Amino acid sequence: MRQLTRLFTHGTEFIAATMLAAMFLTFLLQIFSRYVLHAPFGWTLELCLILWVWIVFFGNAFLVRERDHVTFDILYLAAPARFRRILALISAAAIVIGLAWSFLPTWDYIDWMKIRKTTTVRNPFTGDKIPMRTIFSIYALFMIVVTARYAWRFVDVLRFGPPDDDHELPGHDHDLPAIQEGDEAV
Repeated sequence: MRQLTRLFTHGTEFIAATMLAAMFLTFLLQIFSRYVLHAPFGWTLELCLILWVWIVFFGNAFLVRERDHVTFDILYLAAPARFRRILALISAAAIVIGLAWSFLPTWDYIDWMKIRKTTTVRNPFTGDKIPMRTIFSIYALFMIVVTARYAWRFVDVLRFGPPDDDHELPGHDHDLPAIQEGDEAV
């Protein structure tokens, strides 16, 4: 299972890195066409925007961990362990309920977007303009994955309590005493 998880993580990292590289190369092509050729390619801006939408939602669905998010957790960390468990369950349930409740209306809008097409970017295989539904479908995938992740988190918190490492500061060791003014750092 651990090998499968590692393979999946590397695969999603590769996909995100490929999209980021494609966006960067498209951006460089845009600069070249505008300032060297003096004939800007119209499709480069739109492709960069499409790739940016996909990078953000794909990355947040598959790559960003709980501890990578910005949190306002002063009260959470000051609370006793039992209350932290309740807060973690409430927040996980709220995310699951909110995303599940809004999924069908969101998908209805995404599906409606099939009537709109990209302005300049075309499918390289057919030459047709790309439906906006295809572009924004990544948001539906994002909603499904995040809902599943937080449903799993809810069950995990119910069974084992909230994880201790979600709200740790990188490089901060709780076991070391704080250095007082006048003390020398070792």
